[in-house]
Amino acid sequence: MLNDYILDYNLMAQYDIQYLKDANILPLFDDKLYRYVGICSQSDESLLSAESLLIKKIYVTKEEILFYLSDFEIRLKLYGLAKECYSNQINSQESMNNFIRVLLEHALQKRSSDVHIETTKDALVIRFRIDGRLKQFFKFELKLYLMLSSVIKLKCNLDITQKRKPLDGRFSLILSEKNIDFRVSTMPTMCGESIVLRLLESIKDKQSLSQLGFSKEQLTTIDNTLRQNNGLVLVTGPTGSGKTTTLYGMLKSMDANSKKIVTIEDPIEYELKNIQQIAVNQDLDVSFELILKNILRQDPDVIMIGEIRDKVSLKIALQAALTGHLVLSTLHTNDSIETLSRLFDLEAKPFIVASTLKTIISQRLVMRKCVCETGCEMCNYTAFDGRVSLSEIFSVDSEISSMISKQSSSNEILEYIKSKGFVSIYDDAKNKIKENITVAEEVYRVLGVIDE
Repeated sequence: MLNDYILDYNLMAQYDIQYLKDANILPLFDDKLYRYVGICSQSDESLLSAESLLIKKIYVTKEEILFYLSDFEIRLKLYGLAKECYSNQINSQESMNNFIRVLLEHALQKRSSDVHIETTKDALVIRFRIDGRLKQFFKFELKLYLMLSSVIKLKCNLDITQKRKPLDGRFSLILSEKNIDFRVSTMPTMCGESIVLRLLESIKDKQSLSQLGFSKEQLTTIDNTLRQNNGLVLVTGPTGSGKTTTLYGMLKSMDANSKKIVTIEDPIEYELKNIQQIAVNQDLDVSFELILKNILRQDPDVIMIGEIRDKVSLKIALQAALTGHLVLSTLHTNDSIETLSRLFDLEAKPFIVASTLKTIISQRLVMRKCVCETGCEMCNYTAFDGRVSLSEIFSVDSEISSMISKQSSSNEILEYIKSKGFVSIYDDAKNKIKENITVAEEVYRVLGVIDE
């Protein structure tokens, strides 16, 4: 795989890049004897016959070749800035600042949520997380690591000499005429450090509910739920299933000018206009529980709790829902029916759940097929571009409320909602496969099965 090699972009620049793309040829690097070249079954090898050095062929896929030839000007610029940093010139810190700016601007353009900077025994690897998946974009000599780590820590006002303990910090940069916040985490590893930068974009750049993959019927159900003045609305699923994005989409759809909307977050990742956001801060003893206990004194109409974590947070959320507030939150469960069992495991009383619970949205995220369907520069030659939700919405009517109060079995409740036309997450998945939005292999990867 090309990920195993440190590529020489100055070598590639000696060729016409479009010609390399047309020929499916990728010059990798030279040693004293060989010129290493990536080729595939569709390569035009006539170019290689003119080389003065002996050719060492590395067999890869066409998509790998095209990926490493894409965005070539940016790759070449980063390669050159890295070389300047290696040279220990007086302006090497300026070169590193430029390197970081170009790197993060590229990550932003590629819609990355995180940038992973990792050390191996002999190299520095940079990977972007795009649509939930990590992909290696760059590989540099290991000697770049110390300067890169130090400059990032300086931007976060962290101790640059501390490499044996995990550190957390933040910094901001103006990129593409937008102020982008970065949350930074460093972790010592056997070969140095792992540094992860989370890109925290403004909520105005986040998707609305209509763009997340909900059907028209589901959007209508969500809209009707959000029009209610009280009750508990839960978005459920495992880590990375888009729960927080859906919550933000709900808040974004509300009229914050006529309602007092308060959020409790740990940490606050996106700024919400006209919404009062409260950050948990354990260092200042501003705990999750303390905020929850005092939040009702703020006279809110809507309360968004980032996550129901334990018995205490659930008790206060239910109390708020009972006393005339609409409460939105998330819970880690596999499906909507299992959510009821989880609430009871947290010692919620059945009659209170029956009185307060309005809607459960259970969801997962799958990759959305790119319009090219085979791989292009826009999708980084993966054939997928963006993600779409698979979801089921469980709405509590008077009959279900009665069943919850009586602690009817999950099977009884499931049988009832199916009789009312309940569309399960598996049904939603099959619909999206039929509509050519995603593929069966992707659904299987996420759900484990396609048929119930």
